[in-house]
Amino acid sequence: MAEACKVCMMYRRTKKAAEARERRIRAMLEGKARARMARPAQERAPDLPDLRMRITVERFDFGDEQHVIELHRTRRVDVYAVTIDGKPWRTAGLSAVLEGVRKACPRVASPRAC
Repeated sequence: MAEACKVCMMYRRTKKAAEARERRIRAMLEGKARARMARPAQERAPDLPDLRMRITVERFDFGDEQHVIELHRTRRVDVYAVTIDGKPWRTAGLSAVLEGVRKACPRVASPRAC
């Protein structure tokens, strides 16, 4: 036996109910605005320095090799203009920079492998 489906139909609000709802919403918005204005203003975050981070990589496997990776400020906080040994490389995040370091340092076979 199939149960009868209950159909919910939208009803039109009366003018009085619509006005009351608008008054409540307006009062809520005004209350939020008053509370926001009562709170102290947030201080502006300090400007970030141009050079945000410097990574120095020293390799002693094949002689004395040293590289300096500098991460400079960009418009975004988590993205850097990367220079390697003073030459521009790319704009990237810290994960991409570390991935580049990982790829630039290949594995070296151990003496036991020979």
